[in-house]
Amino acid sequence: MKPVLDSIRHGQWLYIILSLILVACANTPTTQVINAPLENSTPFPNGTPFPNSALSLPMGYVANVQFSPFYVGVSEGYFKDAGYELSFDYRWETDGIRLVAAGQIPFTLASGDQVIQARSQGLPVVAVAAWYQRFPVAIIALENIPLNTPADLRGLRIGIPETFGASYIGLRALLEAGELTESDIKLQTIGYTQLAALTAQTVDAVVVYANNEPVILGQTGTPFNALYVADYADIMSAVIVTNDTMVTEHPAEVQAFVKAFLKGLEATLADPDAAFEASKIYIEGLEENAIAQRAVLETTLTYWRASELGKFQKQAWENSLTVMLNAGLVETAVPVEDLFTNAFVE
Repeated sequence: MKPVLDSIRHGQWLYIILSLILVACANTPTTQVINAPLENSTPFPNGTPFPNSALSLPMGYVANVQFSPFYVGVSEGYFKDAGYELSFDYRWETDGIRLVAAGQIPFTLASGDQVIQARSQGLPVVAVAAWYQRFPVAIIALENIPLNTPADLRGLRIGIPETFGASYIGLRALLEAGELTESDIKLQTIGYTQLAALTAQTVDAVVVYANNEPVILGQTGTPFNALYVADYADIMSAVIVTNDTMVTEHPAEVQAFVKAFLKGLEATLADPDAAFEASKIYIEGLEENAIAQRAVLETTLTYWRASELGKFQKQAWENSLTVMLNAGLVETAVPVEDLFTNAFVE
């Protein structure tokens, strides 16, 4: 077979690399140790008022169209009406978890696995609204490698960014669906170079974010095969996180924040074009990559839609916990009821 790289113009290939760096999706690589002490961490005292408070929300990644519900929420004044002067802090996901656990900030964005890991380490964090309703991780291969079922992963050289976080959990879920273990594949840690490794054929398949790399390959017309985790496993993805003190002592403020987020999410789903325009204010270079990034947003919408936006399903948390226990990412099962609450979305 003619190498795929030969069929992609140099400019398209450069765009793929840049896109891979800039739009890898909700979860960036995160350290497994999330209970390290914070410097200058001052918990909110009991009774602290939150209306009209400034909040720099940790996003876990660079400015990106995936955050359009939040950009819309600010642009349309939803968060301001809720009492929050919201700005965006593109720090690491685990930093946000630790800041919330310490009571230094009231909210952060995080993945479900981070909530499980934090709670298993005794940190008082709790998810209060679901953002992604389907897990946005996939394994892709070039067209000469069949991927019809998870069992087809047997014997493949599979590249993965890191052996923790959403990518690793997605891989483990697919292996379990195919009744496989890690010993049945040849796993290689390759960092965030998936498309480069795939097209160079140093691996047979790569673990990617389903709303990013497959979209980019589609834009270039490159044929590929894919297994989407959401087709085989219902596990938790990105969520809104606060702490136990906020839930018990400041429920009105939590309710207001969740409501503002859901309004931004609803508006984005209802009018993606307007949401894309709102995102241009926050994302440098979005106009230049508008066609590809609009396609990324359109695909991402499919991972947000649900009959009840924001609502958690207990089974998804149970499935996530099982995958993490089997993978050795947590040592002790935590009560699933402690991980989330639907009180602010019902």
